[in-house]
Amino acid sequence: MWHRHFVMTLVALTFVMDQPVTAQSSTLPDLRTVEADVSVPEATNGTPAAGQRCFVKLAESRWEIPYVICLPQDWDPSKLWPVFVELPGNGGYRDALGDECSGLPQDCHMGYGFTKGQNWIWVCLPFLNGDGSKTAVQWWGDAPRHDPAATLLYWKAVMADVHARFSGDQNCVVLAGFSRGAIACNALGLRDDATSSLWTAFLPCSHYDGVRSWPFSASDQETALRRLQRLNGRPQFICGEGTQTEETRKYLSMTGVKLDSLTIVPTGFRNHSDAWTLRPCEARSKARAWLDTIRASR
Repeated sequence: MWHRHFVMTLVALTFVMDQPVTAQSSTLPDLRTVEADVSVPEATNGTPAAGQRCFVKLAESRWEIPYVICLPQDWDPSKLWPVFVELPGNGGYRDALGDECSGLPQDCHMGYGFTKGQNWIWVCLPFLNGDGSKTAVQWWGDAPRHDPAATLLYWKAVMADVHARFSGDQNCVVLAGFSRGAIACNALGLRDDATSSLWTAFLPCSHYDGVRSWPFSASDQETALRRLQRLNGRPQFICGEGTQTEETRKYLSMTGVKLDSLTIVPTGFRNHSDAWTLRPCEARSKARAWLDTIRASR
């Protein structure tokens, strides 16, 4: 009986989610009204070193596609370092406000905005196409199913590489993402037990798995609920623009999943962009404090 009520309620909620929220969001400020106080370093083809952001290919591997790593300014390979892993949004995106997303890992912002290049290794991961030969700038795998098998194999190889080559602490790994990446925090990050075991905590920004259906198989709410149950008490910091966090809170409140470990914070801006993290604001301060808590609990 509870299951039937849950599904019917979520169908109704999905209908509400698909309605425009522009009018409700228009009273919020544009992020460009606040001057950025953090500048993200460009990724180069140089050798990874303290304070450098570089493209890295997996050594002796079939994978030709690089990931992007930024080692903290005080990086010392003799110590273990917490790892902030970031997933980009869908590429080809530009809205009426001028907010854009390339879909590429080198154009991510959150990890540096939150850490300022200190205390954390920042890793930006691409999504891959079906056979793992190319970066997928929209969703993952190939349409129409968007099978993530190649993407998940690649991510596991990257995380092993980060821990082995750069002294990443496998007991302190935050999986974060913007838009597509936010959905993927649960949709891929919690897809199976092996992948789920890679992460200590999660930081999805702008969208949340299960709130609505998306153009990939297994995006239905019943399957999303099974993924959510795999969270198993691990902390999440959930943020989003406009009224997104209210929508996510409503969805989560109806799942029956224990929510004590979840922190839900609106960005305070109208923009569908991760560039708000480069600006001083209450949401960023709260995210930084949350990350300090995660790091302290290692």
